[in-house]
Amino acid sequence: MNNQEMMELTTVDKSEFEELVKECTRSGSIDQNLYIEYDVKRGLRDSNGNGVLTGLTEISDVCGNENVHGRKIPVDGQLYFQGYNVQDIIKGSTRDRFRFEEATYLLLFGNLPTEKQLDSFLRILADLQELSGAFIRDVIMKATSTNLMNSLMKSILSLYSYDENPDDISIPNVLRQSLQLIAKMPLLTVYAYQSYRHFKLDGTLMIKNPRKGYSTAENILYMLRDDGQFTELEAKVLDICLVLHAEHGGGNNSTFTNHVVTSSGTDTYSAMAASIASLKGPKHGGANLKVQEMFADIKANCKDWDNKEEICAYLNKILDKQAFDGAGLIYGMGHAVYTNSDPREVILKSFAKNLSVEKGMEKEYALYETVEKEAGQLIMNKRKMFKPVCANVDFYSGFVYSMLGIPEEMFTPMFATARISGWCAHRLEELVNAGKIIRPAYKYVGWHRDYPKMEERK
Repeated sequence: MNNQEMMELTTVDKSEFEELVKECTRSGSIDQNLYIEYDVKRGLRDSNGNGVLTGLTEISDVCGNENVHGRKIPVDGQLYFQGYNVQDIIKGSTRDRFRFEEATYLLLFGNLPTEKQLDSFLRILADLQELSGAFIRDVIMKATSTNLMNSLMKSILSLYSYDENPDDISIPNVLRQSLQLIAKMPLLTVYAYQSYRHFKLDGTLMIKNPRKGYSTAENILYMLRDDGQFTELEAKVLDICLVLHAEHGGGNNSTFTNHVVTSSGTDTYSAMAASIASLKGPKHGGANLKVQEMFADIKANCKDWDNKEEICAYLNKILDKQAFDGAGLIYGMGHAVYTNSDPREVILKSFAKNLSVEKGMEKEYALYETVEKEAGQLIMNKRKMFKPVCANVDFYSGFVYSMLGIPEEMFTPMFATARISGWCAHRLEELVNAGKIIRPAYKYVGWHRDYPKMEERK
Protein backbone atom coordinates (compact mmCIF):
# COMPACT_ATOMS: atom_id res chain seq x y z
CA MET A 1 0.00 0.00 0.00
CA ASN A 2 1.48 3.37 -0.97
CA ASN A 3 0.33 6.99 -1.17
CA GLN A 4 -1.13 6.45 -4.63
CA GLU A 5 -3.59 3.84 -3.30
CA MET A 6 -4.26 5.27 0.16
CA MET A 7 -4.08 8.98 0.93
CA GLU A 8 -2.05 9.97 3.99
CA LEU A 9 -3.16 13.14 5.76
CA THR A 10 -0.47 15.82 6.05
CA THR A 11 0.18 17.66 9.34
CA VAL A 12 -1.98 20.58 8.17
CA ASP A 13 -4.66 18.23 6.84
CA LYS A 14 -4.93 16.40 10.17
CA SER A 15 -6.16 19.44 12.10
CA GLU A 16 -8.67 20.16 9.36
CA PHE A 17 -9.75 16.54 9.37
CA GLU A 18 -10.19 16.57 13.16
CA GLU A 19 -12.55 19.51 12.74
CA LEU A 20 -14.52 17.49 10.19
CA VAL A 21 -14.72 14.61 12.67
CA LYS A 22 -16.18 16.96 15.30
CA GLU A 23 -18.74 18.29 12.82
CA CYS A 24 -19.66 14.77 11.71
CA THR A 25 -20.13 13.62 15.31
CA ARG A 26 -22.20 16.68 16.22
CA SER A 27 -24.35 16.34 13.12
CA GLY A 28 -25.02 12.64 13.66
CA SER A 29 -25.96 12.90 17.34
CA ILE A 30 -29.65 12.29 18.09
CA ASP A 31 -31.34 12.91 21.45
CA GLN A 32 -31.69 9.42 22.92
CA ASN A 33 -34.96 10.35 24.65
CA LEU A 34 -36.60 10.67 21.24
CA TYR A 35 -36.35 6.90 20.76
CA ILE A 36 -38.60 6.48 23.80
CA GLU A 37 -40.92 9.35 22.85
CA TYR A 38 -41.62 7.93 19.41
CA ASP A 39 -41.51 4.27 20.56
CA VAL A 40 -38.79 3.45 18.05
CA LYS A 41 -37.93 -0.25 17.94
CA ARG A 42 -34.15 0.21 18.00
CA GLY A 43 -32.40 -2.79 16.53
CA LEU A 44 -35.86 -3.98 15.45
CA ARG A 45 -36.52 -5.01 19.06
CA ASP A 46 -39.32 -3.98 21.41
CA SER A 47 -38.87 -2.74 24.98
CA ASN A 48 -38.65 -6.34 26.25
CA GLY A 49 -35.89 -7.20 23.80
CA ASN A 50 -38.13 -9.30 21.56
CA GLY A 51 -37.57 -9.11 17.82
CA VAL A 52 -40.12 -7.16 15.76
CA LEU A 53 -41.92 -9.46 13.33
CA THR A 54 -40.75 -8.52 9.81
CA GLY A 55 -41.26 -11.69 7.78
CA LEU A 56 -42.27 -15.35 7.59
CA THR A 57 -40.11 -18.41 7.06
CA GLU A 58 -40.34 -22.19 7.07
CA ILE A 59 -36.59 -22.77 7.00
CA SER A 60 -35.82 -22.84 10.72
CA ASP A 61 -37.34 -22.14 14.11
CA VAL A 62 -35.51 -20.86 17.19
CA CYS A 63 -37.36 -21.61 20.45
CA GLY A 64 -36.35 -20.35 23.88
CA ASN A 65 -39.72 -19.76 25.57
CA GLU A 66 -43.18 -21.26 25.83
CA ASN A 67 -46.39 -19.25 26.03
CA VAL A 68 -48.33 -20.37 29.11
CA HIS A 69 -51.58 -18.49 29.83
CA GLY A 70 -50.27 -15.43 28.02
CA ARG A 71 -46.90 -15.44 29.79
CA LYS A 72 -43.54 -16.33 28.29
CA ILE A 73 -41.89 -19.06 30.33
CA PRO A 74 -38.19 -19.84 29.77
CA VAL A 75 -37.55 -23.41 28.58
CA ASP A 76 -34.60 -25.41 27.34
CA GLY A 77 -33.77 -24.06 23.89
CA GLN A 78 -34.65 -25.96 20.72
CA LEU A 79 -33.55 -25.35 17.12
CA TYR A 80 -35.44 -26.80 14.17
CA PHE A 81 -34.34 -27.09 10.52
CA GLN A 82 -37.42 -27.34 8.26
CA GLY A 83 -39.37 -28.71 11.25
CA TYR A 84 -36.75 -31.25 12.35
CA ASN A 85 -35.02 -30.84 15.70
CA VAL A 86 -31.32 -30.28 15.05
CA GLN A 87 -30.51 -32.68 17.90
CA ASP A 88 -32.36 -35.43 16.03
CA ILE A 89 -30.56 -34.54 12.79
CA ILE A 90 -27.21 -35.00 14.50
CA LYS A 91 -28.17 -38.14 16.40
CA GLY A 92 -30.26 -39.84 13.74
CA SER A 93 -28.31 -39.38 10.52
CA THR A 94 -27.91 -42.55 8.47
CA ARG A 95 -24.44 -41.27 7.55
CA ASP A 96 -22.65 -42.15 10.75
CA ARG A 97 -20.07 -39.36 10.71
CA PHE A 98 -21.04 -36.57 8.33
CA ARG A 99 -24.25 -34.58 8.52
CA PHE A 100 -23.52 -31.11 7.13
CA GLU A 101 -24.33 -32.05 3.53
CA GLU A 102 -27.57 -33.72 4.61
CA ALA A 103 -28.51 -30.64 6.65
CA THR A 104 -27.73 -28.41 3.64
CA TYR A 105 -30.02 -30.51 1.43
CA LEU A 106 -32.76 -30.22 4.07
CA LEU A 107 -32.42 -26.44 4.32
CA LEU A 108 -32.55 -25.95 0.56
CA PHE A 109 -35.28 -28.42 -0.38
CA GLY A 110 -37.42 -28.75 2.75
CA ASN A 111 -37.17 -32.53 3.16
CA LEU A 112 -34.58 -35.00 4.34
CA PRO A 113 -32.97 -36.71 1.33
CA THR A 114 -33.32 -40.37 0.51
CA GLU A 115 -30.06 -42.27 0.16
CA LYS A 116 -30.27 -41.92 -3.61
CA GLN A 117 -30.98 -38.18 -3.40
CA LEU A 118 -28.12 -37.63 -0.97
CA ASP A 119 -25.66 -39.56 -3.14
CA SER A 120 -26.70 -37.46 -6.15
CA PHE A 121 -26.41 -34.24 -4.12
CA LEU A 122 -22.91 -35.15 -2.94
CA ARG A 123 -21.80 -35.82 -6.52
CA ILE A 124 -23.15 -32.44 -7.64
CA LEU A 125 -21.30 -30.61 -4.84
CA ALA A 126 -18.09 -32.49 -5.61
CA ASP A 127 -18.31 -31.51 -9.29
CA LEU A 128 -18.86 -27.84 -8.40
CA GLN A 129 -16.25 -27.38 -5.68
CA GLU A 130 -13.10 -26.86 -7.73
CA LEU A 131 -11.51 -23.47 -8.43
CA SER A 132 -9.24 -22.79 -11.39
CA GLY A 133 -5.58 -21.99 -10.90
CA ALA A 134 -6.16 -18.67 -12.65
CA PHE A 135 -8.86 -17.69 -10.13
CA ILE A 136 -6.67 -18.65 -7.19
CA ARG A 137 -3.75 -16.67 -8.61
CA ASP A 138 -5.59 -13.62 -9.92
CA VAL A 139 -8.20 -13.18 -7.18
CA ILE A 140 -7.34 -14.95 -3.94
CA MET A 141 -3.59 -14.34 -4.00
CA LYS A 142 -3.71 -10.72 -5.15
CA ALA A 143 -3.89 -7.93 -2.53
CA THR A 144 -4.15 -10.40 0.36
CA SER A 145 -6.26 -9.05 3.22
CA THR A 146 -5.36 -9.27 6.90
CA ASN A 147 -9.01 -10.09 7.60
CA LEU A 148 -10.12 -13.20 5.74
CA MET A 149 -13.76 -12.09 5.71
CA ASN A 150 -12.76 -9.33 3.31
CA SER A 151 -10.96 -11.93 1.20
CA LEU A 152 -14.15 -13.99 1.07
CA MET A 153 -16.20 -10.97 -0.01
CA LYS A 154 -13.68 -10.16 -2.72
CA SER A 155 -13.65 -13.74 -3.99
CA ILE A 156 -17.43 -14.07 -4.06
CA LEU A 157 -17.90 -10.73 -5.82
CA SER A 158 -15.23 -11.77 -8.34
CA LEU A 159 -17.12 -15.00 -9.11
CA TYR A 160 -19.78 -12.72 -10.62
CA SER A 161 -17.34 -12.01 -13.47
CA TYR A 162 -16.87 -15.72 -14.12
CA ASP A 163 -20.61 -16.39 -14.37
CA GLU A 164 -22.13 -16.24 -17.86
CA ASN A 165 -25.54 -15.33 -16.43
CA PRO A 166 -24.86 -13.56 -13.12
CA ASP A 167 -27.90 -11.25 -12.93
CA ASP A 168 -30.60 -13.81 -13.69
CA ILE A 169 -32.61 -14.18 -10.47
CA SER A 170 -34.87 -16.98 -11.71
CA ILE A 171 -35.07 -19.90 -9.26
CA PRO A 172 -33.17 -22.39 -11.49
CA ASN A 173 -30.29 -19.96 -11.97
CA VAL A 174 -30.11 -18.88 -8.32
CA LEU A 175 -30.19 -22.53 -7.22
CA ARG A 176 -27.27 -23.24 -9.56
CA GLN A 177 -25.34 -20.29 -8.15
CA SER A 178 -26.19 -21.33 -4.59
CA LEU A 179 -24.91 -24.87 -5.06
CA GLN A 180 -21.71 -23.55 -6.60
CA LEU A 181 -21.11 -21.16 -3.72
CA ILE A 182 -21.85 -23.81 -1.07
CA ALA A 183 -19.40 -26.17 -2.78
CA LYS A 184 -16.65 -23.56 -3.24
CA MET A 185 -16.81 -21.83 0.16
CA PRO A 186 -14.48 -24.31 1.94
CA LEU A 187 -11.88 -23.74 -0.78
CA LEU A 188 -12.27 -19.96 -0.70
CA THR A 189 -11.82 -20.00 3.08
CA VAL A 190 -8.81 -22.32 3.28
CA TYR A 191 -7.05 -20.79 0.25
CA ALA A 192 -7.58 -17.29 1.66
CA TYR A 193 -5.83 -18.40 4.85
CA GLN A 194 -3.00 -20.10 2.97
CA SER A 195 -2.44 -16.93 0.96
CA TYR A 196 -2.53 -14.85 4.17
CA ARG A 197 -0.08 -17.21 5.87
CA HIS A 198 2.34 -16.91 2.95
CA PHE A 199 2.17 -13.21 2.13
CA LYS A 200 1.50 -11.77 5.60
CA LEU A 201 3.21 -14.28 7.92
CA ASP A 202 6.01 -15.40 5.55
CA GLY A 203 4.88 -19.01 5.79
CA THR A 204 4.91 -21.76 3.21
CA LEU A 205 2.33 -21.44 0.44
CA MET A 206 0.36 -24.67 0.17
CA ILE A 207 -2.65 -25.03 -2.12
CA LYS A 208 -4.29 -28.47 -2.26
CA ASN A 209 -7.16 -29.55 -4.44
CA PRO A 210 -10.05 -31.09 -2.46
CA ARG A 211 -10.34 -34.87 -2.44
CA LYS A 212 -13.27 -36.50 -4.17
CA GLY A 213 -15.29 -38.55 -1.72
CA TYR A 214 -14.32 -36.45 1.28
CA SER A 215 -16.99 -34.59 3.22
CA THR A 216 -16.84 -30.82 3.64
CA ALA A 217 -15.33 -31.24 7.12
CA GLU A 218 -12.73 -33.74 5.92
CA ASN A 219 -11.70 -31.57 3.01
CA ILE A 220 -11.27 -28.49 5.21
CA LEU A 221 -8.88 -30.38 7.49
CA TYR A 222 -7.14 -32.03 4.53
CA MET A 223 -6.57 -28.76 2.65
CA LEU A 224 -5.59 -26.82 5.77
CA ARG A 225 -2.98 -29.17 7.21
CA ASP A 226 0.47 -29.60 5.73
CA ASP A 227 0.32 -33.40 6.01
CA GLY A 228 -3.40 -33.61 5.21
CA GLN A 229 -3.94 -35.99 8.12
CA PHE A 230 -6.79 -35.94 10.67
CA THR A 231 -8.53 -38.31 13.05
CA GLU A 232 -12.06 -39.59 12.71
CA LEU A 233 -13.11 -37.67 15.82
CA GLU A 234 -11.62 -34.41 14.50
CA ALA A 235 -13.60 -34.66 11.25
CA LYS A 236 -16.74 -35.64 13.13
CA VAL A 237 -16.51 -32.69 15.53
CA LEU A 238 -15.87 -30.20 12.73
CA ASP A 239 -18.85 -31.63 10.84
CA ILE A 240 -21.03 -31.02 13.93
CA CYS A 241 -19.76 -27.42 14.10
CA LEU A 242 -20.77 -26.87 10.49
CA VAL A 243 -24.28 -28.23 11.11
CA LEU A 244 -24.79 -26.08 14.21
CA HIS A 245 -23.68 -22.93 12.39
CA ALA A 246 -25.52 -23.65 9.12
CA GLU A 247 -28.75 -21.85 10.01
CA HIS A 248 -30.37 -19.97 12.88
CA GLY A 249 -33.65 -18.36 11.84
CA GLY A 250 -34.41 -15.43 9.59
CA GLY A 251 -33.91 -12.72 12.19
CA ASN A 252 -30.18 -12.91 12.82
CA ASN A 253 -28.29 -9.96 11.38
CA SER A 254 -26.58 -11.63 8.42
CA THR A 255 -29.64 -13.63 7.33
CA PHE A 256 -31.91 -10.61 7.64
CA THR A 257 -29.33 -8.69 5.59
CA ASN A 258 -29.64 -11.37 2.92
CA HIS A 259 -33.43 -11.00 2.87
CA VAL A 260 -33.16 -7.21 2.65
CA VAL A 261 -30.62 -7.23 -0.18
CA THR A 262 -32.36 -10.07 -2.03
CA SER A 263 -35.67 -8.19 -1.91
CA SER A 264 -34.11 -5.43 -4.00
CA GLY A 265 -33.64 -7.84 -6.91
CA THR A 266 -29.84 -7.83 -6.82
CA ASP A 267 -27.60 -10.72 -7.89
CA THR A 268 -26.65 -13.72 -5.75
CA TYR A 269 -23.00 -12.75 -5.37
CA SER A 270 -23.86 -9.29 -4.04
CA ALA A 271 -26.39 -10.77 -1.60
CA MET A 272 -23.88 -13.27 -0.21
CA ALA A 273 -21.13 -10.65 0.05
CA ALA A 274 -23.53 -8.45 2.03
CA SER A 275 -24.23 -11.30 4.45
CA ILE A 276 -20.52 -11.90 4.93
CA ALA A 277 -20.03 -8.18 5.61
CA SER A 278 -22.67 -8.45 8.34
CA LEU A 279 -21.17 -11.61 9.82
CA LYS A 280 -17.73 -9.99 9.97
CA GLY A 281 -18.96 -7.58 12.65
CA PRO A 282 -17.74 -8.48 16.17
CA LYS A 283 -21.30 -8.21 17.51
CA HIS A 284 -22.30 -11.09 15.23
CA GLY A 285 -19.78 -13.59 13.88
CA GLY A 286 -16.69 -12.60 15.79
CA ALA A 287 -17.95 -13.51 19.26
CA ASN A 288 -16.13 -16.85 19.51
CA LEU A 289 -12.81 -15.09 19.01
CA LYS A 290 -13.64 -12.73 21.89
CA VAL A 291 -14.34 -15.78 24.05
CA GLN A 292 -10.89 -17.15 23.21
CA GLU A 293 -9.24 -13.84 24.04
CA MET A 294 -11.15 -13.68 27.32
CA PHE A 295 -10.06 -17.17 28.34
CA ALA A 296 -6.45 -16.39 27.53
CA ASP A 297 -6.81 -13.44 29.91
CA ILE A 298 -8.44 -15.62 32.59
CA LYS A 299 -5.68 -18.23 32.30
CA ALA A 300 -3.04 -15.53 32.69
CA ASN A 301 -4.65 -14.01 35.79
CA CYS A 302 -6.02 -17.06 37.64
CA LYS A 303 -3.21 -19.23 39.00
CA ASP A 304 -5.35 -22.12 40.23
CA TRP A 305 -7.91 -23.21 37.62
CA ASP A 306 -9.47 -25.57 40.17
CA ASN A 307 -10.13 -22.72 42.62
CA LYS A 308 -13.75 -21.69 42.03
CA GLU A 309 -13.50 -18.71 44.40
CA GLU A 310 -10.48 -17.29 42.58
CA ILE A 311 -12.17 -17.69 39.20
CA CYS A 312 -15.44 -16.12 40.42
CA ALA A 313 -13.54 -13.18 41.88
CA TYR A 314 -11.89 -12.54 38.53
CA LEU A 315 -15.17 -12.92 36.63
CA ASN A 316 -16.64 -10.26 38.93
CA LYS A 317 -13.73 -7.98 38.06
CA ILE A 318 -14.53 -8.51 34.38
CA LEU A 319 -18.19 -7.64 35.00
CA ASP A 320 -17.10 -4.53 36.93
CA LYS A 321 -15.02 -3.39 33.92
CA GLN A 322 -11.83 -3.77 35.96
CA ALA A 323 -10.36 -6.64 33.93
CA PHE A 324 -9.93 -7.99 30.39
CA ASP A 325 -11.17 -5.44 27.80
CA GLY A 326 -13.10 -3.16 30.18
CA ALA A 327 -16.42 -3.82 28.44
CA GLY A 328 -17.99 -5.48 31.48
CA LEU A 329 -19.01 -8.55 29.46
CA ILE A 330 -18.41 -12.25 29.95
CA TYR A 331 -18.32 -13.27 26.30
CA GLY A 332 -20.18 -16.39 25.21
CA MET A 333 -22.82 -15.92 27.93
CA GLY A 334 -26.39 -14.91 27.13
CA HIS A 335 -28.56 -14.99 24.03
CA ALA A 336 -31.36 -12.86 22.59
CA VAL A 337 -33.78 -15.83 22.34
CA TYR A 338 -32.44 -18.72 24.41
CA THR A 339 -32.78 -18.48 28.18
CA ASN A 340 -32.35 -21.84 29.97
CA SER A 341 -29.99 -23.27 27.36
CA ASP A 342 -28.72 -22.91 23.80
CA PRO A 343 -29.19 -26.31 22.10
CA ARG A 344 -26.18 -25.71 19.88
CA GLU A 345 -23.99 -25.12 22.94
CA VAL A 346 -25.34 -28.24 24.66
CA ILE A 347 -24.48 -30.39 21.65
CA LEU A 348 -21.10 -28.82 21.00
CA LYS A 349 -20.10 -29.04 24.66
CA SER A 350 -20.38 -32.84 24.65
CA PHE A 351 -18.16 -33.10 21.57
CA ALA A 352 -15.72 -30.56 23.02
CA LYS A 353 -15.34 -32.81 26.06
CA ASN A 354 -14.56 -35.86 23.92
CA LEU A 355 -12.08 -33.91 21.81
CA SER A 356 -10.34 -32.49 24.88
CA VAL A 357 -9.63 -36.07 26.01
CA GLU A 358 -8.09 -36.94 22.64
CA LYS A 359 -5.99 -33.75 22.72
CA GLY A 360 -4.97 -34.01 26.38
CA MET A 361 -6.72 -30.73 27.18
CA GLU A 362 -9.08 -31.89 29.92
CA LYS A 363 -7.79 -29.19 32.28
CA GLU A 364 -8.71 -26.43 29.81
CA TYR A 365 -12.13 -28.00 29.28
CA ALA A 366 -12.71 -28.10 33.04
CA LEU A 367 -11.91 -24.36 33.22
CA TYR A 368 -14.48 -23.62 30.50
CA GLU A 369 -17.03 -25.72 32.37
CA THR A 370 -16.38 -23.87 35.64
CA VAL A 371 -16.73 -20.45 34.00
CA GLU A 372 -19.93 -21.55 32.26
CA LYS A 373 -21.40 -22.87 35.51
CA GLU A 374 -20.61 -19.76 37.57
CA ALA A 375 -20.89 -16.90 35.06
CA GLY A 376 -24.65 -17.09 34.51
CA GLN A 377 -25.48 -16.61 38.20
CA LEU A 378 -22.84 -13.89 38.59
CA ILE A 379 -24.33 -11.95 35.66
CA MET A 380 -27.85 -12.32 37.07
CA ASN A 381 -26.73 -11.06 40.48
CA LYS A 382 -24.67 -8.19 39.11
CA ARG A 383 -27.27 -7.00 36.61
CA LYS A 384 -30.26 -7.79 38.88
CA MET A 385 -31.78 -10.01 36.22
CA PHE A 386 -34.54 -12.53 36.84
CA LYS A 387 -34.41 -14.63 33.69
CA PRO A 388 -31.66 -17.26 33.35
CA VAL A 389 -28.44 -16.48 31.46
CA CYS A 390 -27.09 -19.45 29.53
CA ALA A 391 -23.92 -20.05 27.55
CA ASN A 392 -24.36 -19.70 23.79
CA VAL A 393 -22.75 -21.61 20.92
CA ASP A 394 -19.79 -19.21 20.80
CA PHE A 395 -18.71 -20.26 24.29
CA TYR A 396 -17.18 -23.56 23.16
CA SER A 397 -16.82 -23.14 19.37
CA GLY A 398 -13.55 -21.21 19.52
CA PHE A 399 -12.12 -23.74 21.98
CA VAL A 400 -13.13 -26.55 19.61
CA TYR A 401 -11.58 -24.80 16.61
CA SER A 402 -8.36 -24.29 18.57
CA MET A 403 -8.21 -27.98 19.48
CA LEU A 404 -8.69 -28.78 15.79
CA GLY A 405 -5.70 -26.59 14.93
CA ILE A 406 -7.83 -24.10 13.02
CA PRO A 407 -6.12 -20.69 13.25
CA GLU A 408 -7.99 -17.79 14.83
CA GLU A 409 -8.01 -15.90 11.52
CA MET A 410 -10.33 -18.63 10.20
CA PHE A 411 -12.86 -18.65 13.07
CA THR A 412 -15.40 -16.27 11.51
CA PRO A 413 -14.77 -17.51 7.92
CA MET A 414 -15.58 -21.03 9.19
CA PHE A 415 -18.88 -19.63 10.46
CA ALA A 416 -19.54 -18.21 6.98
CA THR A 417 -18.58 -21.50 5.32
CA ALA A 418 -21.38 -23.19 7.26
CA ARG A 419 -23.94 -20.36 7.27
CA ILE A 420 -23.91 -19.91 3.49
CA SER A 421 -26.22 -22.95 3.33
CA GLY A 422 -28.80 -21.06 5.39
CA TRP A 423 -28.26 -17.81 3.49
CA CYS A 424 -28.87 -19.56 0.17
CA ALA A 425 -32.04 -21.20 1.52
CA HIS A 426 -33.37 -17.84 2.72
CA ARG A 427 -32.49 -16.11 -0.56
CA LEU A 428 -34.41 -18.75 -2.50
CA GLU A 429 -37.36 -18.47 -0.10
CA GLU A 430 -37.43 -14.68 -0.55
CA LEU A 431 -37.37 -15.02 -4.35
CA VAL A 432 -39.95 -17.83 -4.50
CA ASN A 433 -42.42 -15.69 -2.55
CA ALA A 434 -41.67 -12.60 -4.67
CA GLY A 435 -42.15 -10.20 -1.79
CA LYS A 436 -41.94 -6.42 -1.80
CA ILE A 437 -38.64 -4.67 -1.33
CA ILE A 438 -37.92 -4.50 2.40
CA ARG A 439 -38.06 -0.86 3.41
CA PRO A 440 -38.51 -0.07 7.12
CA ALA A 441 -39.25 3.49 8.21
CA TYR A 442 -37.01 6.01 9.95
CA LYS A 443 -38.69 9.03 11.55
CA TYR A 444 -37.12 12.38 10.74
CA VAL A 445 -36.41 14.31 13.97
CA GLY A 446 -34.39 17.18 12.53
CA TRP A 447 -35.80 20.52 11.43
CA HIS A 448 -36.42 22.28 8.12
CA ARG A 449 -34.30 25.35 7.35
CA ASP A 450 -34.02 28.05 4.71
CA TYR A 451 -30.98 27.88 2.43
CA PRO A 452 -28.59 30.77 3.32
CA LYS A 453 -26.18 32.45 0.93
CA MET A 454 -22.48 31.75 1.47
CA GLU A 455 -21.77 35.14 3.08
CA GLU A 456 -24.64 34.59 5.55
CA ARG A 457 -23.30 31.30 6.93
CA LYS A 458 -21.52 31.04 10.28
